[in-house]
Amino acid sequence: MSVKIEKIRLTLLLVLWVCTSCNAQTKHSTTKLIGGGCEGCDAIYEYGDKKLTTIDTLPEFQNNEPKLRIKGIVFKKDGKTPVENVIIYIYHTNRQGIYETKGNEKGWAKRHGFIRGWAKTGKDGKYAFYTFRPASYPDRSEPEHIHLTVKEPEKNEYYLDDYLFDDDPILTKSKRDKLNNRGGSGIMKPIRENGVLTIERNIILGKNIPNYE
Repeated sequence: MSVKIEKIRLTLLLVLWVCTSCNAQTKHSTTKLIGGGCEGCDAIYEYGDKKLTTIDTLPEFQNNEPKLRIKGIVFKKDGKTPVENVIIYIYHTNRQGIYETKGNEKGWAKRHGFIRGWAKTGKDGKYAFYTFRPASYPDRSEPEHIHLTVKEPEKNEYYLDDYLFDDDPILTKSKRDKLNNRGGSGIMKPIRENGVLTIERNIILGKNIPNYE
């Protein structure tokens, strides 16, 4: 009788061990999505066979005013160490506030339009874009803005606060107060350098980004 009870006890222990092991594996394999959900962030992979460099010039740069240069450095979360090989994807409206398309777009370009660009940071973390200042939506419901997504090595892509313009009258205090400052503040003060408006934004990876470790 005691032998039978011992077998039952060992069997129960074995079942408990198997269940515990399975549960532990499940928790271990769960990967948190950095930055939370992000509709359209995978557009960052739509650069095709384009060789990414530290500088990109967006379509219609030459045909629009005011021209705009965006520059900055991407840092680790410590705010001091530059990060290499971070892909930065931006897109914005045209001067009429429309995400302009040509009609033959594929993927996210159907919504983002063709005025978009990609850059990859160098060893010094620097990046730059040449484009033009976008307009607010025709109904003026949103201030002028440039969308921004980043993809750093070994992490999933996530969005940051848009580039915004400090001198934009639509950028009210109420709208400013609602910003999350993902990657640091996106409110820029444009200055004119050699006839080109210039904004400089240093990006802090992981700053105010959920699930970032």
